Amino acid sequence: ITQVAGISNVLVVHPSVPARTLRELIALAKDKPGQLNYASAGAGSSPHMSMELLKHMAGIDLQHIPFKGTGPAMTEVLAGRIAALFSNMLTAKPLIEAGNLRALAVSGPKRVTALRDVPTVAEAGVPGYSALQWYGVLAPAGTPQPVIDKVAALIAESLRAPEVRERLAQDGAEPVGSSPAEFSALVRSELVKWA
Repeated sequence: ITQVAGISNVLVVHPSVPARTLRELIALAKDKPGQLNYASAGAGSSPHMSMELLKHMAGIDLQHIPFKGTGPAMTEVLAGRIAALFSNMLTAKPLIEAGNLRALAVSGPKRVTALRDVPTVAEAGVPGYSALQWYGVLAPAGTPQPVIDKVAALIAESLRAPEVRERLAQDGAEPVGSSPAEFSALVRSELVKWA
């Protein structure tokens, strides 16, 4: 029916990592293949897949260290035992603002309101990169098109409300409210990309 919101992950590194930008991290990884490590919230999680896509597109080799959730992964990065992590905005933003982590890039196709000064991975040196957590509303096959169109219009209208936009932004989410055709195209393209 519609994509409700998109949420970027943010690539963070421990301040001891000698990379201030994504390009510098890529250069460091190419200089030391397989020697840098990164944490994830678990195998197959959005942060894991975000980094694997970056590794593939940038031609770098980092060692994956999976954890059972963002909390344990973040603890190891904060302690400096692991170099990098793609994290959700809610967890990372206060730690970035406090100087405990350095943000290098966000994973989505555009900058996010919560971290306006942090470039996208594509802007920071890996053109075409986009790894977005997205949330949408779907209906069973065969649902009449007028019903789909009506529900999509109502959701899009609610996403324009300032209080809804503000609440989503607090969680690091960007409201979308796409058309059914746009959402269908997104789902198809994501299936191809991640396959």
